[in-house]
Amino acid sequence: MVLVHGGRDQKRSWDRVAGELSQSYRVIAPDLRGHGQSDWVSDGDYTIMDFVYDLRSLITHLEIEKFTLIGHSLGGNIALRYAGLLPETIEQLVALEGLGPSPRMLAERQATPIPQRLHEWLEQRQKMSARTPRIMADVATAQARMQAAFEHLPEDLIHHLTVTGVKQNQDGTVSWAYDPAGMGRSPADLTHDQVVHLWGRITCPTWLVYGADSWASNPAEDGRAKAFQNATVSLIDQAGHWLHHDQYDVFMRQLHDFLGRPSSDT
Repeated sequence: MVLVHGGRDQKRSWDRVAGELSQSYRVIAPDLRGHGQSDWVSDGDYTIMDFVYDLRSLITHLEIEKFTLIGHSLGGNIALRYAGLLPETIEQLVALEGLGPSPRMLAERQATPIPQRLHEWLEQRQKMSARTPRIMADVATAQARMQAAFEHLPEDLIHHLTVTGVKQNQDGTVSWAYDPAGMGRSPADLTHDQVVHLWGRITCPTWLVYGADSWASNPAEDGRAKAFQNATVSLIDQAGHWLHHDQYDVFMRQLHDFLGRPSSDT
């Protein structure tokens, strides 16, 4: 089983999930490039297909022929593309809020003339390339910022996400362990229609799970779920975008239920 984290996150965010799943699976949770302990690229350009390539390189290196794939947010986007490109290699697929922008957001983007979109991207890229990692005095300061952003999460989880999500600087300060220059998205990506085509190539049982309180759009309601051959959509109450942290016990029960279903080739 391979777990792919989201943007501005890192592999250790999966620790609770991975710890429970490791009782039944060999669990692999890599850091995406530009995140956690992975290297940052020199030009700050991180395309989603670069992440897909990295995942494929890891799977090839480990000589894994078939596996279960779980991804959150950006990681869900990566996982869905990977499964569409190599459907024969995926036994089961879980995407936590991984379908990307809603149809409404995509329509608004398409209504913007291409020159304007590219100018906005240039400006955004210049600003992000000039950004430097946030410097915080110590882990306690970083934890206070994390707690303020996620007041509903328990202190022990906040502490874990903080200590695993920062890197130590030479002067004793800490910074978040991701490249701030890589938070934008390249205009050289696949089109939405091409991405939807990949979704339609996925043959394995697929679980698309969303937080009921999240900003993300429900694919069962906005029509995107129709692109899949064998997908189930679920909403988890009292959960936002970090639904596996917000409602861990509920998420894990539903995940075990999904994983316990027979795969398409058994």
